[in-house]
Amino acid sequence: MKRVIFNQYVALVSDLYRISHEDFFKKSKVRTFTQARHMVYYLCATRPMRIRWIQEYMRDNGYQIDHSPIIQSVKSIRERVESDKDYASIIKKIEESCEI
Repeated sequence: MKRVIFNQYVALVSDLYRISHEDFFKKSKVRTFTQARHMVYYLCATRPMRIRWIQEYMRDNGYQIDHSPIIQSVKSIRERVESDKDYASIIKKIEESCEI
């Protein structure tokens, strides 16, 4: 069931950032792609979803990532949510849009 939630978050965030599914999982440091991935890590972690599951789902889509960058991304997004009402509102809308 967590995989379904992960996939929904990827689809919702990809739509928000206007990037393709392929671009989301592209090994690239283009800001749009990295911000989208960080948002998905945060959404999954707050669901709660284990970091190793996030790693597995990313790996299943061709993107290798270690444990620590996910943790750092979650921390970074958490700080942004706490300091930016607009960003917090976007996160809330995505969470509410997740069908499960």
